[in-house]
Amino acid sequence: MKIKKPDTPPKDPMDRRGFLKLAGLGTTVGVASALGNVANASDLPNDKPKSAGYRETEYVKRYYELAKF
Repeated sequence: MKIKKPDTPPKDPMDRRGFLKLAGLGTTVGVASALGNVANASDLPNDKPKSAGYRETEYVKRYYELAKF
């Protein structure tokens, strides 16, 4: 007795794997186009004032002394 295989529908070009490949490609293209419009950091004005930086004041020296640094 021969077992008959069920008829399989013709393979759709837009099967699950094909869909996922196209979705990944579309996402990549979308991100690349979005990043193409972003300004470089060097193009932006530097409005940040220069800070005096770290200063070892008497308060800081006292803290270090008490913390035993």
